[in-house]
Amino acid sequence: MLRHNFLLFYRNCKRFKSTFIINLIGLSSGLACSLLIFLWVNDELSVDKFHEKDSQLYQVMENLKVVGEIHTTESTPGLLAESLLEEMPEVEFASPASWVSEYRVSIDDKNIKAKGQYVGKDFFNIFSYDLIAGNKDQVLADKNAIVISESLATRLFNTTEDLIGKVIEIEKEKQFLITGVFKDVPNHSSTKFDFLLSYEEYKDTSPWVLDWKNNAHATYLILNEGTDINEFNHKIADFVVRKGGEKHVTLFAKSYSDNYLYGKYDNGIQAGGRIEYVKIFSIIALFILLIACINFMNLSTAKASQRIREVGIKKVVGADRRMLILQYMGESMLMSFLSLFIAVLLVQLFLSEFNGITGKQLTIGFDRNLVLSFLGIALFTGFIAGSYPALYLSRFGPATILKGNFISSGSELWVRKGLVIFQFAVSLILIVSILVIYRQIEFVQTQHLGYDKDNIIYFDMEGKVESNPGAFLAEVKNIPGIVNASSIGHSLVDGGYMNSVSTLQWEGKNPEDILETENVWVNYGMIETLGIQIKEGRSYSPDFGSEDNKIIFNEAAIEAMGMKDPIGKVINVRGSDRQIIGVAKDFHFQSLHKKVKPLFFILRPEETYVVMAKIAAGREREAIEKLEEFYHTYNPGYPFEYKFMDEAYQAQYVAEQRVSVLSSYFGGLAILISCLGLFGLAAFTAERRTKEIGIRKVLGASEWKIMGLLSGDFAKMVLVAIAIALPLSYYLTSNWLDGFAYKIDLRWWYFVGAGALTMLIALLTVSFQSVKAALMNPVKSLKSE
Repeated sequence: MLRHNFLLFYRNCKRFKSTFIINLIGLSSGLACSLLIFLWVNDELSVDKFHEKDSQLYQVMENLKVVGEIHTTESTPGLLAESLLEEMPEVEFASPASWVSEYRVSIDDKNIKAKGQYVGKDFFNIFSYDLIAGNKDQVLADKNAIVISESLATRLFNTTEDLIGKVIEIEKEKQFLITGVFKDVPNHSSTKFDFLLSYEEYKDTSPWVLDWKNNAHATYLILNEGTDINEFNHKIADFVVRKGGEKHVTLFAKSYSDNYLYGKYDNGIQAGGRIEYVKIFSIIALFILLIACINFMNLSTAKASQRIREVGIKKVVGADRRMLILQYMGESMLMSFLSLFIAVLLVQLFLSEFNGITGKQLTIGFDRNLVLSFLGIALFTGFIAGSYPALYLSRFGPATILKGNFISSGSELWVRKGLVIFQFAVSLILIVSILVIYRQIEFVQTQHLGYDKDNIIYFDMEGKVESNPGAFLAEVKNIPGIVNASSIGHSLVDGGYMNSVSTLQWEGKNPEDILETENVWVNYGMIETLGIQIKEGRSYSPDFGSEDNKIIFNEAAIEAMGMKDPIGKVINVRGSDRQIIGVAKDFHFQSLHKKVKPLFFILRPEETYVVMAKIAAGREREAIEKLEEFYHTYNPGYPFEYKFMDEAYQAQYVAEQRVSVLSSYFGGLAILISCLGLFGLAAFTAERRTKEIGIRKVLGASEWKIMGLLSGDFAKMVLVAIAIALPLSYYLTSNWLDGFAYKIDLRWWYFVGAGALTMLIALLTVSFQSVKAALMNPVKSLKSE
């Protein structure tokens, strides 16, 4: 019987070649798309899950009540980790960790850039980063210890062996002793670094972290097994307040591995994060797979009249409905697994391009879990695609079939039409989404930020530049093509650590209010280099003598303080009085996902570490070449490594850009698969109505009337799909845009244009078969009568 069913499947594939090819292309494409998304989703869900003590690993977060809202941050006091370890019996291990920064690492005459951070001595007891040399309990016990990755070891020493006890110099300032070597940080880690230093060393060089009123760095904990996290959070909620820190601070611990996907907070409440994109693409994969399955259902039921005698004869000779259902479900499963084989080949073919779009390093390793997942997807596809045709074909009685009284039921036609409507509704939603995402990204890229990011390069101060920045900047300004140059405490656009202050005091301030304000240290000319406009007062200038006790706020800060006529008024910042000399117009120093926050500038040239240079338009190559030449002469031994400010700005929206590109591909694929099904249905309809068309032409119907007759039903289905999809697409896109503080308006033509495009594509798909049928010679279609 099995051999017989395989033979029937083969014969039907040969007999209905066009249907077989359409189904194979549709299912293979849908499966390939779903498999690629599955690999991406699986990778996203596995980030930070590789740590052995993942279920016990937590990060302490801080809620700060500021004027009108609650800000959630990963920054906590530098003493928090060791205090929690000492005072909370639930804590097994604790470690502070500074933000990952780029440093100059040197041995002898070799200087390279590497990423590192300061961490506590129990860091390797908390995180499962494998050591290939050194003891995890001892490698960070000494203040002068450094633990390096195997890649950094190879770059510096060309080996990973016998490195314990060797010396590395950081920033040409201090030497550290290698106490361990760890395997490179896995791709599934959200934090990437090349070396680790002792946090005790950081305390010595940066004593500000010892103040409970200062937010410093991250705090990581391993809690004892069985700890009730809600009870623990209740115990630590006011821990910072009890230690003499800020009064409006509340602590809570959350699972470390959840931070990657659930990193967004709105007024102190968890509000999603990257998990939203995981959900979106999972839904897209499911819908594309359903669209492909719908093609199979529609074409199978449409062709039922040509296989119905087979059903009747089998029932006459003893086949029951269960056997027929198993046969047709088997054919569907066979089709699904054949499509899976082709889909895997397509995934292998396009995986490198997919990795380039997503920024991943996905592979098909064919491990047990992956193979089972792929087989599960294929079984799901076969079941969904084959269930309705199997139930439909097996339900007819043999007498009805063999007497020739088989007529397609109204319910069958409505189901088929409903499935087509579903296909095009989903396709239309994807088209609208693609258009809205594209327009929002375009808006982000062209929005005026309040400063001029174009033709500005920036690079870190190192060596002689850091020791004497004034002389360096004076020379840079004289290079042809350089319009202006200055220095700043940190870059504004590449995710660098923002120096937040919440201790401002001013006349008329409510003692219970806290205003969190970003603090930016600048050199003379920095505000002018960035093109930030001064709304009131003036900028910093050496013409006015000492400016050490002056301050410049942005509009958002002045508004938050409720201050009128601010110029000349005195503000207390961290215990020091400063006079307001200017108010800068608001500018976007964070992404457009967030509203412009209060900010102030302080003139502190000695605390600026990033050089920014404005280049004349059209002279970029010439100016950079001369600047690089001068840099090597002025600062020998240090490579000239720079970034363009506009490129760093765009990097803030890499997730949205990837969503835009992927949505375009997936949306196009959904339309293609839908049109394949529509093409097959149109061909079947034209074939079934061949004699009707011949009679109509004999009676005088024109080709245009015939085309309208064949296209009309499909056009009505697409119109219904448009009516269903447009309200849904408006709801979905408006929700997505709510994630931006600054966004486009949803224009009516986005939806009307997408609907018209969908209708045009559908009519073009049907028109080929309609024209072919309309031009057919009626004599050929009627001669058998």
